[in-house]
Amino acid sequence: MDMPLDTLATRLVGQQFPLIALPATSGKTMGPMDFATGSFVLFIYPRTGRPDTVEPPEWSLVPGAKGCTPEACEFRDLAADFASIGYRVLGLSNQDTGYQREAAERLHLPYPLLSDPGFVLATACGLPTFGFDGELLHVRSTLVVRDRMITHAFLGITEAAAHPRDLLDRLRAGR
Repeated sequence: MDMPLDTLATRLVGQQFPLIALPATSGKTMGPMDFATGSFVLFIYPRTGRPDTVEPPEWSLVPGAKGCTPEACEFRDLAADFASIGYRVLGLSNQDTGYQREAAERLHLPYPLLSDPGFVLATACGLPTFGFDGELLHVRSTLVVRDRMITHAFLGITEAAAHPRDLLDRLRAGR
């Protein structure tokens, strides 16, 4: 039986972020030492699209599936604000680094996108996934980590474009 997302999110808070290694659009691999110290916001998304590819109509029927570009752009626009309160921003999906690099460049993202095609993070943390059109994807989620401790977990986000601002306000308020 699957655990409800709010229960899983509650259980994640207070857990240590796994010491994993993932390739990034910056051209380097982010390894255990990159995740062991400091503070970061990791937004996890199903997949980014491309302007020359039309998504199937069924995609918009999946709760939380649409919105990767608006969410990434809102995190882009707020990256300096997150940095001003001590958080770096990272994005993650199962898409390969080459595919993600196109999106990072096209969208002028000042933060790296991480590639996790083996669902290493999802497996380590028990993060939710879903299947669509024969492909396994991450459920839109965000983890906030301070000195390797998960301090906030948001799973099953449906308001992708509004979430970054809401999260920034919450972190600024110390909630």
